[in-house]
Amino acid sequence: MKLRLFAAVVVLALTTVAAHAQIGIYANPIATRVSLSTPDTGPFAFLGPNSKSQMFYGINLGGYYDLYHQGKIEAGIDVRDTYQRGNNAKLNSFLVGARVSAAPFVRPIKPFLQASVGVGTTTPPTNPSHVSKVEFGLFGGVDYTLARHVDFRVVEVGYSSLQTASNSTIGGTATIPSASLISISTGLVFRFR
Repeated sequence: MKLRLFAAVVVLALTTVAAHAQIGIYANPIATRVSLSTPDTGPFAFLGPNSKSQMFYGINLGGYYDLYHQGKIEAGIDVRDTYQRGNNAKLNSFLVGARVSAAPFVRPIKPFLQASVGVGTTTPPTNPSHVSKVEFGLFGGVDYTLARHVDFRVVEVGYSSLQTASNSTIGGTATIPSASLISISTGLVFRFR
């Protein structure tokens, strides 16, 4: 009898969580400043020979799934894939992270934070070789509710770190430190319950 009661409570709890789960999907433009503390001088330099920084532009595709709801706080996971180009180089980031959002102010405004980890793939401008390395990032922003299922992502700002294609990762001739990636994005988020 106790097992049946326990099973019934678990099933009820799972259906309650699933009923309140929220899914959001986005495809937004993104701009990222990629910076190195030391310029790379060789033929595999991701930012170009002797360059310490470069702007990359592209699209940020992703979605989130909020599983936890308590008062004005929601938490879940975010999966994103970002495609960018700059100076004929390519940058692709696939990240999975934990996401927390809240509505501490008036309802239409909802700030969020997330910490992500994944794989960043970089291709230098002068060579088809590519390098895939571990990437981590922290992102924060503000969504503004426009309609029942549509949010405007007013801004999302992010910081990531990634070991890019270079003479040390492809040619093995020098040690180049990880690049800092500072990104900004905006656009629409479509939500489903």
